[in-house]
Amino acid sequence: MSIQVRDQVFSLTTNDSLYQMKVDQYGILNHTWYGPNTEMDMSYIEDYPEISFSANLWDTEKSRMYSLNDRLLEYPCGGISDFREPALLLRVPDGSSSLDLRYYSYEILEGKYSIEKLPASFDRDHKTQTLKITLKDTVYDIFVDLLYGIFEEENVITRSVTIRNMTPFEIQVKKAVSASLDLPESDYEVIHFHGRHAMERLAERTSLSHGTFSIGSRRGQSSHQHNPGIILAKNNTNETSGEAYGMLLVYSGGFEADIEKDQLDQIRATIGLRSENFRWQLKPCEHFCGPEAILSYSEKGLGVLSNQYHDFIRSHLIRSSFVHQKRPILINNWEATYFDFNGEKLLSIAKSAHELGIELFVLDDGWFGERHNDDSSLGDWFVNEKKLQMPLRQLVEKIHALGMQFGLWIEPEMVSENSKLYRDHPNWVLRSPLRDPARSRYQLVLDMANPEVVDYLEQVFTKLIEENEIDYIKWDMNRSISDFYAPSLSPKTQSEMAHRYMLGVYDLADRLTSRFENILFEGCAGGGGRFDAGMLYYFPQYWCSDDTDAHNRCFIQHGTSFFYPISATGSHVSAIPNHQTGRNTSLYTRGIVAMAGTFGYELDLSELSPKEKEEVKEQIKVYKSMQELVLEGDYYRLSDPNQQNVSAWSFVSKDKKKIIVQAVVFEHKPNMKKPHVFLQGLDENRWYRRKEDGHLFTGKALMKAGLFLPDQLGTDEACMIELEQIDSKNREAQ
Repeated sequence: MSIQVRDQVFSLTTNDSLYQMKVDQYGILNHTWYGPNTEMDMSYIEDYPEISFSANLWDTEKSRMYSLNDRLLEYPCGGISDFREPALLLRVPDGSSSLDLRYYSYEILEGKYSIEKLPASFDRDHKTQTLKITLKDTVYDIFVDLLYGIFEEENVITRSVTIRNMTPFEIQVKKAVSASLDLPESDYEVIHFHGRHAMERLAERTSLSHGTFSIGSRRGQSSHQHNPGIILAKNNTNETSGEAYGMLLVYSGGFEADIEKDQLDQIRATIGLRSENFRWQLKPCEHFCGPEAILSYSEKGLGVLSNQYHDFIRSHLIRSSFVHQKRPILINNWEATYFDFNGEKLLSIAKSAHELGIELFVLDDGWFGERHNDDSSLGDWFVNEKKLQMPLRQLVEKIHALGMQFGLWIEPEMVSENSKLYRDHPNWVLRSPLRDPARSRYQLVLDMANPEVVDYLEQVFTKLIEENEIDYIKWDMNRSISDFYAPSLSPKTQSEMAHRYMLGVYDLADRLTSRFENILFEGCAGGGGRFDAGMLYYFPQYWCSDDTDAHNRCFIQHGTSFFYPISATGSHVSAIPNHQTGRNTSLYTRGIVAMAGTFGYELDLSELSPKEKEEVKEQIKVYKSMQELVLEGDYYRLSDPNQQNVSAWSFVSKDKKKIIVQAVVFEHKPNMKKPHVFLQGLDENRWYRRKEDGHLFTGKALMKAGLFLPDQLGTDEACMIELEQIDSKNREAQ
């Protein structure tokens, strides 16, 4: 059983971990352990002396040996003697914010819990159990349900929280994190993923000092600047060994993640909704549900931790039927034409693409309203037939006649001031009643907290998709939210706006993806500005970054891979000089980098030389041959591009029989040894043949002594090496 309860000790076990809590003599739920399965009650490690200036619970009477400020707690609250970061803050009518939560009850439920109105993981195989622990305040009838989903084989424990107000009066939820994790030692470093537009999810590893390390987003989206996930790694942890904990939030709006190192060198890590300016009004008999957090532990290094997340997200978070399907190789017209196109130009690109083996044509921005640049027409989702010089359905039919699928770009959450929608409904945008709104990219943000707006958008896009037989939708969001005021909400509930906005986005995504199950949806937010677990619940793939430069993509895709599967990472070959950096890289290198994702192209293929077209044909052939391995295999980072002169990665089949190594050497340096990498995830007792020349290696040799990469002149030179496992009889025959 994955859940065991004995003498008020709660033990949650996966194949390789134990998560344990214990109710103490005062009814406080202590967090006793998260780590390797020790098969015992771990509360013995909570042996505290008297700590000065640590307030004591009233219940302890004259004893000074017990303080909440010193102990490892499962879901800590402020105001009653714990001076560290609280997980929950409420306010009751008398103005008090103190809570004293004590153990009340527990239930073990068969199956995985769900969260109303929010994306959350699920269990298709019905193997998962849910533990529900209820805490209750000692004064008020305020109940807090802690929910745990235990995925044994995946080594994952999910968490969420529900606050129930059973008092006769209204209360305010000021802060409610989804998961809090207390650890008894502090020899950890934090890995987080920062960035900016066109350079997202750059991995950064830093030591923890006393005080609080904090990341988050105030932008109304998870953002380009910080991704909603953190990893705590022991100081000596690397890709192949050492302990690491992951915390990933299944949420796409404003968030915060804090790691506090206290006076006793203990660690408290929390992750959840952004609490700044957040106040949720909770009337009698109402409840509030926090988003889900995904926790995972590995004592075998960061590579194993990442693959645990990859497998879990593919199997238990992405609900789309496309998650395990081979995706069509696409051509997107954006970097080929921008806004300057007509139907014949698009058909020309599609015909060139079809001749090379590309399967999906995607029409990006500029097909609707009077959209000739980025300062008008968002919200006017009717086809500009004058610009296309034909109805959209006619263009779609001509693309289908080529044997290709047809996709369309949309940006549902935005509106231009110069649009019919804005002129008809100026009260449908986020803006203060007394201030002019901030502009960004000449667009304003629709009030997705307003059900009327969501209903309208559902009708518009349902009609568009059904009338034109669309096969693929790219859902974009091209600005952060700055004006946090929703006309649809009362002044009292404006502090709920940011979360209600995301609930509206999720509602629309749920309606459209449920209605059109056979359409492939891809998410985008100025590239990777909202690349998170919340959006992957609805969209099986996400545009990784607007930066398509192969060199930069090595760093972006490296950071992305710590939590998110490569099968969900949108990556394309684009034109040179690169439109974002001006860099020139070979078509071969651009192809190798883009193959680490959902492969496609963003350039005018008709401008390629005959030789380049043949190379594109070969790239498509190669990618199709390896696509199953990309979608379903294990992924390993074989280098750190931030520290080394090479970015290298590999795909390994689950049975360890097929391996593809890909790499980009940034700079050839004279009089140096050849670059080489150490492989991971192989069977050390089996033999592997390099397809290129038939050379044989043992798995142990490849992992312990490594594999040399070709030494090529130039910069950003890529390579790809294929290996396959052979049986001993075949080896003896050679």
